[in-house]
Amino acid sequence: MTVALPALTRLRGTRITVAPRAFPGGWNGVGVALLGVVTLVALAVPVLAPYDPLLPVGMPLQSPGHGGFLLGTDNIGRDLLSRVLYGMRASWFAALAVVASGLAVGGLIGLIAGTVGGWIDNLLMRVTDAFLALPAPVLAIAVVAALGPGFTHTLIAVSIVWWPFYARLVRGEIAALAARPHVEAAKLSGVRPIRLALRHLLPGAAPGALVAASLDLGTLILTLASLSFLGLGQPAPAPELGADAARNLSYFLQQWWIPVMPGLGVAVLALIGTVAGDCLRNLTSRDR
Repeated sequence: MTVALPALTRLRGTRITVAPRAFPGGWNGVGVALLGVVTLVALAVPVLAPYDPLLPVGMPLQSPGHGGFLLGTDNIGRDLLSRVLYGMRASWFAALAVVASGLAVGGLIGLIAGTVGGWIDNLLMRVTDAFLALPAPVLAIAVVAALGPGFTHTLIAVSIVWWPFYARLVRGEIAALAARPHVEAAKLSGVRPIRLALRHLLPGAAPGALVAASLDLGTLILTLASLSFLGLGQPAPAPELGADAARNLSYFLQQWWIPVMPGLGVAVLALIGTVAGDCLRNLTSRDR
């Protein structure tokens, strides 16, 4: 007796998708929502962390899972999970701060250059080109070396080398928008330059700048971690991912979890930032 399987026959060659249709934007929307989720988790770290990251709470050098410590303890008995959470919190908010300052400074310079034009445009863009011509990591290291090691000094150094990218981007967007018919009509009607910039040019340039900023989050997290790895971040015993990985490299062959766990924290944050940026770019390009 032969039994027909029409359901399986119809399924053959059919593409099955598991995208969350109920969520706006599907998987891209989920990726963008990660930015908000990670920010909320970072704000809640003082509640989520089981111990004080600065105080010894157990036996030194306990491996992950032993003694009730999920990620183990370091060489003086501090909980690695608490230190990684606090380090990820600091790295995340540091990257957001650099992005915000870069958008504010670079966006303002690009907006002024693109709106006013003339010699002001040339002057601002030549200054921007001068910053872009210098190797950003080397310039950041030089600034931190001049100011002295410290988390605030590291943020200042990275912010100094990061704004030119946004200035160039916003200025290019403004130049493209200036040729649009509605902008030309606003100019002919006698709209003042400030109103023209804020009402007609800035709203058109903002989406591209925000997408570029979101794509920079992963790179910024790696850059900040690299500077702290080189000893230019917060001094011990502050919980900082790059610095913790560098200070504990000597334990890599015996107690591997001590330097590896902070490195995994950097990798997870950078991956989340990069994925969220790609998803935001996909959503923006689909809407255009």
